[in-house]
Amino acid sequence: MATFLYKLGRLAFRRRHFVALIWVALLTLAGVGAASAPSAGSTSFSIPGTEAQKAFDLLEQRFPGSSADGGTGRIVFKAPEGEKMTDAANKATVAKTVKELSDGSEVVSVSDPFTTNAVSKDGTVAYTSVKYDAPGMELADSTRDALEKAGDDARATGLTVDIGGDALQAAAEPGAIGEVIGLAIAAVVLVITLGSLVAAGLPLLTAIIGVGIGVSTITALANALDLGDTTSTLALMIGLAVGIDYALFIVSRYRGELADGRDREEAAGRAAGTAGSAVVFAGLTVVIALAGLAVVNVPMLTKMGLAAAGTVVVAVLIALTMVPALLGYAGKKVRPAGEKRKPKKASQAPDKPALGVRWASFVIRRPAAVLLLGVLGLGAIAVPATQLELGLPDDGSQPTSTTQRRAYDLLSEGFGPGFNGPLMIVVDAKNSDDPKAAATTVADGIKDLKDVVTVTPATFNKAGDTAMITVIPDSKPSSTQTEDLVHAIRDQGADVLADTDANVLVTGTTAMNIDFSQKLNDALIPYLGLVVGLAFLLLIVVFRSILVPLKAALGFLLSVLAALGAVVAVFQWGWLSGLIGVEETGPIMSMMPIFMVGVVFGLAMDYEVFLVTRMREAYVHGESPSQAIVTGFRHSSRVVVAAAIIMMAVFGGFISSSESMIKMIGFGLAIAVFFDAFVVRMAIVPAVLALLGKKAWWLPKWLDRALPNVDVEGEGLRSLDDDKKDEDRELVRV
Repeated sequence: MATFLYKLGRLAFRRRHFVALIWVALLTLAGVGAASAPSAGSTSFSIPGTEAQKAFDLLEQRFPGSSADGGTGRIVFKAPEGEKMTDAANKATVAKTVKELSDGSEVVSVSDPFTTNAVSKDGTVAYTSVKYDAPGMELADSTRDALEKAGDDARATGLTVDIGGDALQAAAEPGAIGEVIGLAIAAVVLVITLGSLVAAGLPLLTAIIGVGIGVSTITALANALDLGDTTSTLALMIGLAVGIDYALFIVSRYRGELADGRDREEAAGRAAGTAGSAVVFAGLTVVIALAGLAVVNVPMLTKMGLAAAGTVVVAVLIALTMVPALLGYAGKKVRPAGEKRKPKKASQAPDKPALGVRWASFVIRRPAAVLLLGVLGLGAIAVPATQLELGLPDDGSQPTSTTQRRAYDLLSEGFGPGFNGPLMIVVDAKNSDDPKAAATTVADGIKDLKDVVTVTPATFNKAGDTAMITVIPDSKPSSTQTEDLVHAIRDQGADVLADTDANVLVTGTTAMNIDFSQKLNDALIPYLGLVVGLAFLLLIVVFRSILVPLKAALGFLLSVLAALGAVVAVFQWGWLSGLIGVEETGPIMSMMPIFMVGVVFGLAMDYEVFLVTRMREAYVHGESPSQAIVTGFRHSSRVVVAAAIIMMAVFGGFISSSESMIKMIGFGLAIAVFFDAFVVRMAIVPAVLALLGKKAWWLPKWLDRALPNVDVEGEGLRSLDDDKKDEDRELVRV
């Protein structure tokens, strides 16, 4: 591996014009593809294998033309103080609004609240529902404008009017200001770390090119592959972070090789062969973690993981080829400004040990105390994770400044908190002798259940073999009471229809959320087993040790649990939520934990590979276990710290996003990187290695012989030095 990458790095350095041209051509091609591709429509959301999805599919089959996936709009009216919606003037305003909305070209139906019993008991709140034939994200701008204009016209009469539903749904802004600030912080850290504007600019330039290729490709394929805006945003987030870090490690190693007296081409080859090997394996762990999301069997999550994994692959390839090529253009400008090139005189005082060396020496002297403090600290932060509640966002999680949230609150005020999360009961009586009797039995049984407010009469399809029943819970959609009600309906439906051939299915947005959360919960352990197991085997090959990969995996679990605890404390409990702009607390996004586990695991292994490979390199070359730890910190700690700060800055920039999932993932990844880099890798890892001593690098002889020799430490490159020395001695003799 090291020898191959060494040759690749030298080739890219020599053929820099060709390499740069290839990457610029790929960027141009991806950009043209993104610009000319048709705009992506709404992304389909499906949860294969769940009851809610089966019921939804059955409705589309048995109720054709119902536009089950069409967008919906809900205009909510509230009468002024002392008036009621049933007053003549207010009824006239509502009737005018209904007529105005009915003229829309994409409108399927508009309900009249006074004929559909959509007026609250006290008469102060009413609503009209608008059904469209296209999904909310695919509606024409003119359709959205007409909906907003109808609301404005009704509001002008003195009524309080707000609009809910997905008809006003639009692509969320990713928080461009936050991303720019994150990149600015990354640039400052690079300048401080590398001491050169040119050296600092290389990682930023290559990361932007890599992300440009990745995100443009995703945009170009978005319509064909049904990719959403969140997919490209997450690819951007992860691609920027790893792209900067991977380039940083190679540039840093290149500067070290120059300091050792090697010429520029040789230094580029050595940097690609050593740091590049670590980049390959670090990137491979990230790809494994992201691609492993496919085991959850949720198409949207699988696409997000694969798209982000593809961007990581591009970042690795750019780091191995374009970085050496750009180093060829940079010449000697990558050296720190004012760097002394003259050897130090004997009379000069020795340099003070670097902070990383002093820290490593401190940990080696007190490994047990550092280990105990780190584990207990992260364990305490992880405690809130025991109260984790999962769910999917609805209008109730929107900021109070939005019309969607105000409409949600008005409906809760007028009709109860459960009105915003109705349950759709589907009675499949195709094989039943008496479908109507079966539907009536189900409806009567549901009325007797706890936490039920309303059960509507059954509505049958044209064939008369399938019925729909709407149930309004008493509790809000995200409550545990509503979840218990869903399970109770399913259990009772199976019991009351046990003697018939009818089947009861529960669907609707609330039921879909419940099933989605349960599916992700069930998949978390198998996903962890797959990802951690594959990465554990990979790290055994890299480090040729059993205990070092085991320690790496356990440290990751500790950091990710602490990160989940912090996410729960901020987004669910509301601690310090004002500092990052969390306007509404509630359940954690269902896909957040499993996605964060995948990404954090890959990033955690980055630091493990970059830091510990230098320790193993020193140990293999004859240093004691303790001295090898110090040597590893001497060469890698400064760069690892810089890389962690850069990742935190990039991820933290997405906290300003208006998309709640992006905001949550940005915060979760930023805090997870902090815990993993500064507590686990910089404190717990050296403490454990110091306690283990030589045992840390133990590997059974039979396994050592069976494993392939990938040579991450660059041992094969030493033979090149030996050959060169032999050639020099031969020339001297001649």
